Amino acid sequence: MEITPLTTQVSRAKIIAIANQKGGVGKTTTAINLATAMAACGKSVLIVDIDPQGNASTSLGIDRAIRTTSSYEVIIDGAPIADAIFPTIVPGMGIITSSRDLAAAEIELIDMPRREYRLKEALEGIAHDYDYVLIDCPPSLSLLTVNAFAAANAVMVPLQCEFLALEGLSHLVRTIDRVRQNFNPTLEIQGIVLTMFDRRNNLCDLVAADVRGHFGAKVYETVIPRNVKVSEAPSHGKPVLLYDMRCAGSQAYIHLASEVLRRESVLAA
Repeated sequence: MEITPLTTQVSRAKIIAIANQKGGVGKTTTAINLATAMAACGKSVLIVDIDPQGNASTSLGIDRAIRTTSSYEVIIDGAPIADAIFPTIVPGMGIITSSRDLAAAEIELIDMPRREYRLKEALEGIAHDYDYVLIDCPPSLSLLTVNAFAAANAVMVPLQCEFLALEGLSHLVRTIDRVRQNFNPTLEIQGIVLTMFDRRNNLCDLVAADVRGHFGAKVYETVIPRNVKVSEAPSHGKPVLLYDMRCAGSQAYIHLASEVLRRESVLAA
């Protein structure tokens, strides 16, 4: 099933890999809610779920029983990418779902020709159909993540405000550098978004200041707060913006989308 874009596209989609090798940092939450906010701004958006856990697909209410053509079939079997696109409850937003079979993809990819470019070559088929493609990566620096980095124009890093955040981020930066040198010379860090921010916790402020001190303008001004509505929304199969538009989490993702789109417009100028 293919989504009809909101607008006639003449340019290629901006492809952003949303990645962090650490789990539980708000990566999938950021992918689905940033995509929803972008769609609300009139952009046509596609989410590509390449995490074997399939949380992005589940959070958007896509039942596993109907995921007959998933990112696994696209990457491993070379299935037509248009056959893998599902509509969502968000107008202008589609998703390529995940599959548990992706857990074995690491082994299957090892002996495949051009194994790092399988996703990049698949996405060529829809490059002009969307404004943005957001790739929800697995919480590891694996061949699936390398595929996402080889396909992407940029990487967005959700970073939980905790003590060991910078140490994990340094590993990710080194991986991005290696991918840039070997597979994708134009890859860059698009931005770092601070997640699960609790203003009552002094450690959050210290970590935020440390990250901003290291990465400067790469860190978005918008921070995503800890918010119970954000945690509840996936169990209802909805982005938080549809579950509770007025909650602090929804407003934060709206502001993040605006900041991302402003940054993109400056880069395009």
